[in-house]
Amino acid sequence: MSSTGRYAASAQQFSSTRTKNNPMVHVDGNNQTSVDACTNAARSSDWPVLPWARGPLSAAVISALQRPPGTFGPTPPISGIDALSDDDFSLALYLCYEVHYRAVTDAGWEWDPGLLTFRAELERAFVERLRDEVVDPRSRFPYEVVSALDELIRAAPGPSLSRYLLESGTLDQLREFCMHRSAYQLKEADPHTFGIPRLTGEAKAAMVEIQFEEYGSGVAAAMHSHLFGETMNALGLDPSYGSYVEVLPAATLATVNLVSMFALHRRWRGALVGHLAVFEMTSVEPMARYSRALARFGIGPEGRRFYDVHVTADERHAVIARDRMVAGLIRAEPELSADLLFGAAAVLMLEQRFASHLLDAWANNRSSLVSRDQRAR
Repeated sequence: MSSTGRYAASAQQFSSTRTKNNPMVHVDGNNQTSVDACTNAARSSDWPVLPWARGPLSAAVISALQRPPGTFGPTPPISGIDALSDDDFSLALYLCYEVHYRAVTDAGWEWDPGLLTFRAELERAFVERLRDEVVDPRSRFPYEVVSALDELIRAAPGPSLSRYLLESGTLDQLREFCMHRSAYQLKEADPHTFGIPRLTGEAKAAMVEIQFEEYGSGVAAAMHSHLFGETMNALGLDPSYGSYVEVLPAATLATVNLVSMFALHRRWRGALVGHLAVFEMTSVEPMARYSRALARFGIGPEGRRFYDVHVTADERHAVIARDRMVAGLIRAEPELSADLLFGAAAVLMLEQRFASHLLDAWANNRSSLVSRDQRAR
């Protein structure tokens, strides 16, 4: 039997598209509403079903998204919650952002004042925690940003997930890793593309060049999001958008929330450039290891193509990002140097927390995903 056939059945237990009983969320006091009662838009072709809530914050968002826009209502307090490690907080913010990407609900929710007000409250807490964790990466002069970025990347601490998966990871752990990454990789390039109209000159041209190749140079079947779906298929996983959101912990959702926050605010355009630069400048060696890890378990070229393409493309993208996108932005808007370095430092910090979460779970012989017992009922 192929590796796909062997593991397809076990993958079903994690996918929200195969949840036997539809999630129940509290709406208007103690009354429960099933996902069956969602509007037609909420059950569109993009999302399978809304995920289970993790607590009062995510329940408030999920309940609202099943009603018509304009009915958001009161929200629970967020004081005393760790915005980087709390599953409930992270899922709530993730869903607030997701309405800007795919048809998770009625399109009117995208600019609903109630939802945006709640999102802004969550974002303030998220930024405060990021600033708690990120050492101020200011350089003495704006034009030292490129060398400061190089130094940040060289000094980044933490374990290597790619090395672990290549040298001693199991197939189940590799599959879990891909479930985690699906929240970003199945929308790869989309968050950073929000930055294009907010840049000018060389920085804009450089970002467009990078993004064009991320989208398969105009060939749908070569888009990196599609290629990641092929990797998931090869591993017997569900490649449909949003399938594993309900089992992803805060450590994973925070990495996606970070780029979405940068993407959806013009104020954070410098941080978005720093984020993309880190992705492009640090990916070649890890991507090569992930490809070899897949090969170790008999996954063929189609299943490895996502990683192999990045090994080739990101060598060139790293140079474009560093020497044209970053340098071009700082030449045009030197006042954004601190934001650019903050964005770079924030993604490095969250990726380190993400890697530690997975490796700590695996070291203790447990899943790194959220168990059914951890989800709110």
